Amino acid sequence: MISPTALFALDTLLTEEEREIRSTVRRVCDREIRPHVAGWFEDGELPARELARTLGSVGVLGMHLDGYGCAGMGAVSYGLACLELEAADSGLRSLVSVQGSLAMYAIWKYGSEEQKQEWLPAMAAGERIGCFGLTEPDFGSDPGGMRTTAKREGGDWVLNGTKMWITNGSVSDVAVVWARTDEGVRGFLVPAGTPGFTVNDVKHKISLRASVTSELVLDGVRLPGEAMLPGARGLSGPLGCLNEARFGIVFGSMGAALDCLETAIAYAGDRQVFARPLASYQLTQEKLADMALELGKGLLLAVHLGRLKEAGTITPEQVSAGKLNNVREALEIARKCRTLLGASGVTLEYPVIRHSVNLESVLTYEGTSEIHTLVLGRALTGIGAFS
Repeated sequence: MISPTALFALDTLLTEEEREIRSTVRRVCDREIRPHVAGWFEDGELPARELARTLGSVGVLGMHLDGYGCAGMGAVSYGLACLELEAADSGLRSLVSVQGSLAMYAIWKYGSEEQKQEWLPAMAAGERIGCFGLTEPDFGSDPGGMRTTAKREGGDWVLNGTKMWITNGSVSDVAVVWARTDEGVRGFLVPAGTPGFTVNDVKHKISLRASVTSELVLDGVRLPGEAMLPGARGLSGPLGCLNEARFGIVFGSMGAALDCLETAIAYAGDRQVFARPLASYQLTQEKLADMALELGKGLLLAVHLGRLKEAGTITPEQVSAGKLNNVREALEIARKCRTLLGASGVTLEYPVIRHSVNLESVLTYEGTSEIHTLVLGRALTGIGAFS
C-alpha cells in the first residue's frame, strides 16, 4: 500500500522547508483539532479565539505576508498549510483564510502604515481576529450592486447597511467593511463595539458548523476619517483580496478530499463483506483509483499555481480554474467515499460526511462554480456572459 499522493511523487516537487511546514501544521491539527472537531461540528461551535492564538503561535496567520510579525512564507507553503487545515475541517481553514487572506491582506495591501502597525502584529499572533464584510443579503455574486453606503459628515464617515455570511463575524475585533461612497467603493476598518455596529450569528447551518458565520449590521456607524483604507478604490480592492483567499481554497479543498480518501482506503481494508475485505472487490478498487487520479491532478494543479504565484505571474483566471476544478472534484471524492463507508459514512464517527457537507459551502463561497465557469468562458472567448 502507498499513499495516494505517492502515486504522483508530490513530495519531490516540494522543498524541505515546505514539507516541514506541512508537517508542523499537521501535528497541530492532530493535537488540537482532530480530537474535538466532530463535537464542535455537532454542537455548532468553534473555540475560535483559543484556536487563533494556537495557530498564531506557529505562524500560520497571514503567513504569506511580509513584515508586521508575519512569517513571509511562499505561496506553496501557505497552500500546504491550508491543505492540512482543511483536512481537519473546512471551518478551520476558513478561519485562517479570512483572517490572513482577506482581513489581514486588505490591511497589508491597502492600509496606511498606522493601520498596519495597529492591527497586523496582533492579528498575526492570533491576539486579534478580523472578518471581511463584502457579501450582502441580496448581493453575493454581484458585489457591484452593494447597498451599504459610507457618507462624509465633516471629517467622519457614516456607514449604513448589512453584510451577510461573514466568517469570524461575532468573534472579530475588527471588520473590514466595503461600502459605496461618492468616489466609488472604499474599504473601512470597523472595530468591534463601535456604536451602531451589531453582529448576529447565523444559526441552523448544516454546513460549516464548526465555523462562526454572522450578519453585520451597520446603523449610522460613525468612523473617523483615518478608518478608511487609503490604498483601495473601486471593486478591484475587495476582488483582489478574494483572489488571495481563493488560492488557499485550491489547496484546502484537496486536503478535505485527501482525508476522505485515506479514510475510505482504511475502512475498505478493514470492512468485511461476504467474508472478504471490501477493498478486494473490483468496483471498490475502481472507485479508489478514480478518486486518487482526480486528487493527484488537483494537487499537481495546486502546486503549479503556487509556483506561478511565487513568480508573480499567476492570473485571476488561473486561480478561478484551480478553485472550480479542485472544489468540484473534492466534493465528488467526498460523496464517493461516503458510498464506500455505507451507513457508517453518514455518522460523525468518520470525517467523510462532515467534509462533504462542508464542501457544499466551499463550492459556493469565494465565487460560485457558475461564476468561475463564466470567468473561464470569458477568458476563452473574449465575450463576457455576465457584468
